[in-house]
Amino acid sequence: MSTSIRGELPEEVLEKLLVEQPLIKVRLDTRKFGKAVTVIDGLPNDKDLLKQLAKFFKVKLATGGTFREEEGRIELQGDQRQKVKQLLIEQLGVNPENIIVM
Repeated sequence: MSTSIRGELPEEVLEKLLVEQPLIKVRLDTRKFGKAVTVIDGLPNDKDLLKQLAKFFKVKLATGGTFREEEGRIELQGDQRQKVKQLLIEQLGVNPENIIVM
């Protein structure tokens, strides 16, 4: 699986995300020195899917971040909650009812 430079996701990644229709929680957390981190929880615990989604969000939001395979979550630098929700709905086709922003 490879993505283009613009951060587009392959069809199989989108299909996997949409078939499972997880309840996705987007919340703000703080780290050392008071740094804000946006945490996206509730994603399928699949290394390839998380890696592709993390790269997609980092490119689209022009921010740093990582994914935690064992916890099934993505962490992005800064307060990106509303932008993440917008991308999930508009770009990835996730049902707005399946997204909780805290």
